[in-house]
Amino acid sequence: MARSLDGLVLAPVSDQEPGQVGTGTRFAYREQDGTVWAEYAGGDIVRGHLVGTRDGDRLDFRYVQLKHDGTTSGGHCRSAVVELPDGRVRLDEAWEWESQSGSGTSVVEQVTGTSAMEQPTT
Repeated sequence: MARSLDGLVLAPVSDQEPGQVGTGTRFAYREQDGTVWAEYAGGDIVRGHLVGTRDGDRLDFRYVQLKHDGTTSGGHCRSAVVELPDGRVRLDEAWEWESQSGSGTSVVEQVTGTSAMEQPTT
């Protein structure tokens, strides 16, 4: 099993469609006893929250977010936790909106250095 997500900051490796998470979005993860949660913000997202579970290297969570245009949206995501050769963590994600139509895949990776400081406040 890959290491704990607790205290890690992750960011998308590429932008999604406009109005969604992108390379400017930062996810501040927490993990304890099989439970995972995070706050996120950046790019088009004012504030987002996710909460779910971890079983081995699999995450299953729901997310909800507020965009700068005042709209909200939410959905469901399943992710595989991968430890990269350099020791950082990557999540390979398959997500689906529950508040609107659409689904897709994305990749988020652990950020380090000064960019990691641009995380949402908890």
